[in-house]
Amino acid sequence: MTARYRLGLIVPSSNTTMETEIPAMLARRRSLVPDEEFTVHSSRMRMRHVTAEELSRMNAGGTRCVKELSDARCDVYAYACLVAIMAPGGGYHRRAERDLAETAARNGSPAPVISSAGALVSALGVLGARTVAMVTPYVDSLTGLVRDYLAAEGIAVRDALSLGVADNLAVGRLDPRDLVGHYRKLDLTGCDALVLSACVQMPSLPVVQQIEDACGLPVVTAATATVHQMLTGLGLRPVVPGAGRLLGGT
Repeated sequence: MTARYRLGLIVPSSNTTMETEIPAMLARRRSLVPDEEFTVHSSRMRMRHVTAEELSRMNAGGTRCVKELSDARCDVYAYACLVAIMAPGGGYHRRAERDLAETAARNGSPAPVISSAGALVSALGVLGARTVAMVTPYVDSLTGLVRDYLAAEGIAVRDALSLGVADNLAVGRLDPRDLVGHYRKLDLTGCDALVLSACVQMPSLPVVQQIEDACGLPVVTAATATVHQMLTGLGLRPVVPGAGRLLGGT
């Protein structure tokens, strides 16, 4: 008998990557667990440029989005914008997840709520990573927000590369193959993991396993962390082939 799950995504209006990479990972999973079926349903918050002002305005749309998705009785909800949740400051993902879960429950659809920000923190905890390096598409000031947020969770960022792309649609058009060159610019000395894409919009899935094999460190992205937490929230074993050690089932 096939088990069927509805996944609800809350995404920026200009996001194109999460609705690509999450289904791709779930499709890979079917080679291991053929008796599962996932459908992905999205609701969008208006955001075109990754600036502090637009991120703040966008966050206000999360409640509307989870209400819409809860009408579809999703089995798990994910707020899929990492830096928007990190922008208000340390630990905000816990408050955001709690508030959205309460909203869904009041609409008659209680289900786990995760955020990509919280998922990244949890994923690094699962891997035992206390020192990391990361690549972001953001301007330096927003990369600094991510660094500070992780520091508040006890995770030190040894080195970070900011690509300085503020147009969110342009972020989604970045070539993931370029990450092979980008990560080599980082100082990985003493790092426990590499955050290859600290952004849900920067494509990375095609090279996650390749770069992990090359650098010898666990490679995590906002997307792989989100899938890990969504599967965990559903009570499923978080395993996806070719998506790095986090989803390797070990």
